[in-house]
Amino acid sequence: MSATVQLPSDHQAVTVAEAMVALRISRPKVYDLIRSGALPSFTIGRARRIPADSLHRFIRNQIEEAA
Repeated sequence: MSATVQLPSDHQAVTVAEAMVALRISRPKVYDLIRSGALPSFTIGRARRIPADSLHRFIRNQIEEAA
């Protein structure tokens, strides 16, 4: 069974809080994934954003690794 994370389709990038909800993990864990390079992100000023396609790719990779 594969689960699909539903993010707003018009968003090109999501916030750390939106990634937390999508992945159901804590803020520190999201930042751990960002620091490790597993979840690419960028900043605009002080705002950290995660490209939506990177989040979806991360989820697909996790599913494939678990199979």
